[in-house]
Amino acid sequence: MMLQHAERLSLVERVIDQLRTQITAGSWKCGERIPTEPQLSDMLGVGRNTVREAVRALVHTGLLEVRQGAGTFVRSNRDPSELLESLDHAALHDQLEVRRALEVEAARLAASRRTDDDLKAISDALGARGSWTDAASLEAFVHRDAQFHLSIVRAGHNAALVEMYRFFWAGLQNTIARTEAEKHLPEPTYQAHAAVYEAIVRGCPEQAAIAASELLTPALRALSSTTKKATNKPE
Repeated sequence: MMLQHAERLSLVERVIDQLRTQITAGSWKCGERIPTEPQLSDMLGVGRNTVREAVRALVHTGLLEVRQGAGTFVRSNRDPSELLESLDHAALHDQLEVRRALEVEAARLAASRRTDDDLKAISDALGARGSWTDAASLEAFVHRDAQFHLSIVRAGHNAALVEMYRFFWAGLQNTIARTEAEKHLPEPTYQAHAAVYEAIVRGCPEQAAIAASELLTPALRALSSTTKKATNKPE
């Protein structure tokens, strides 16, 4: 079996992709032990730390499991992203709740672990995001907004959270587009997004988490109110 050498950019994510492909393609059967960390390091042309992070992320998502003293084994050949695809068909309220949970934890971690490079990436993404009124199209704005949130997730330096967020990527962009398009929903402002960034810059995890939560809480309240009115509407 031949594995391609991973490129330098986003090494952990690329290794995760390559290992996931081998697992879901059946190169390693369910219950089979995968190559050791040194072997994978040689096969992929990356360091052991990179392999370790990638394997840890796949353990977290349920594709792999570590058996003490025996090695790492394939737990499932089914890509967990297939399960998360159902989120795209869930009610907008449910999607926003999941998105808020991910982004709150991402902001909390980013405030504790961000580097100078991370801060620059978030700042650049925030500046590029702008607001929908400045955007040429809703689609372009949604992409820029999603990139801002992804830059915060990456600043948390948690490979498993990055992987989960990437699984949710399509659904995430869908919720952003729907939130912007629904005129009765409060739009998360540029200033609200900037508040998340500023809390991360100050290194305040709880303030960053609160600011991230407040981005979507008004829309969730509006959706809950709309649902209650529809439920209580006389026939």
